[in-house]
Amino acid sequence: MKISAVISVYNEEKRIAACLESVKFADEIVVVNNSSTDKTEEVARKYTDKVFRQENNPLYIDLLKNLGFEKATGDWILSLDADETVSKELAQELREVTINSGKDAYYIPRKNIIFGKWIEHTGWYPDNQLRLFKKGAGKYITKHVHEQVNIEGEKGYLQNHIIHDNYSSIKDFFQKTVFMYAPNEAENMLERGYKFSRMDAIRFPVNEFLSRFFAREGYKDGLHGLVLSMLMAFYHFLIFAYIWEKKDFVQESPKYFLEETEDEIKKVNKDIMFWFYNEKLKSIKNPINRNLQRVLKKVPH
Repeated sequence: MKISAVISVYNEEKRIAACLESVKFADEIVVVNNSSTDKTEEVARKYTDKVFRQENNPLYIDLLKNLGFEKATGDWILSLDADETVSKELAQELREVTINSGKDAYYIPRKNIIFGKWIEHTGWYPDNQLRLFKKGAGKYITKHVHEQVNIEGEKGYLQNHIIHDNYSSIKDFFQKTVFMYAPNEAENMLERGYKFSRMDAIRFPVNEFLSRFFAREGYKDGLHGLVLSMLMAFYHFLIFAYIWEKKDFVQESPKYFLEETEDEIKKVNKDIMFWFYNEKLKSIKNPINRNLQRVLKKVPH
């Protein structure tokens, strides 16, 4: 069984070589160059002659990958981005699983390296990605950013990792979220029937922070987890702001606005304190002591 590694790229001259070097084990490498203006294509051609150029559209990143799937000739397709590399252990597992597989596609866990650290919590691990599938079994069908490839057939899970060189700087984070991801998600939410609520200006970022820092244990990633949780909260505030813009900056009556805001802030404070108590209680292993602390601290339910 032959494996085709398919990589979709745009202006990735600094990172594309590491990605391509990691997939030299593949029987075929296909690169889709989305009209790069740097030396991306020059670097790619050192590894493969199968480089195909098409017009770039940053709002429909994943749809652009379909061209590479069509051009691939292998029995299996391994889909990657230029900022990802295949670990040696994963390369071996890929070889083994594609020989005698009864499934049509596989999720692959991904290690996200953000600001120089592997983020083991905060919602970034195991970050399973549907990246290995039989030729003809999968393609992207929506314009949503970060959408999983649509697969027909049975799916499984691999054990070894893709290494994702994710956000390398604060500037990198803002360049992607402010101008690409947030407006795309705002558009998608409206298409799905989102009903505008002015208090979502508070709820969106707060819920995201609680989800990242507490529910997905971002605090275990230390300062990285705190900063990333706050950055993701800001990202979700931007989603709300873009929705508001698409609603022509709707002006609602200021009547009761201060009272509504006060009520929402009080709820936020209660939710945050609940999460602090709850996470502290989880660290108490003895159930009797845990229940005693719950009573003494008057942890809200």
